[in-house]
Amino acid sequence: MEWFISCMTTNYFNFQGRARRKEYWLFILFFYIICIGIGVIAGFMGVGKSSTAIKALQLILLLIFLIPSLAVQVRRLHDISRSGWWILLNLIPLIGPLVIFIFNLLDSTPGDNEYGPNPKY
Repeated sequence: MEWFISCMTTNYFNFQGRARRKEYWLFILFFYIICIGIGVIAGFMGVGKSSTAIKALQLILLLIFLIPSLAVQVRRLHDISRSGWWILLNLIPLIGPLVIFIFNLLDSTPGDNEYGPNPKY
């Protein structure tokens, strides 16, 4: 949980440096847990999928998590010695997100790179 909190507080607007796989994937995990939790609570409350309240809550969550998710993704790309501009691959249907997913599975570049020291050590 500390990685998620770090992304949401101190690294909210941090697009510099590097992020380990652990930081990235734990951020994504807790993001999905929160989204699923809200969906379950809405289901127990009997709110349908077409409810305006749920759509408003989803929009608010999207806006809250947009910047930190972009920041952690850019830092993760920096960790494998790629520019943050590679994130634009997500705009290419099917192939782009698959390439980014594979990049997120890669191990860190050993030692220092142009984006800073290896965060593992």
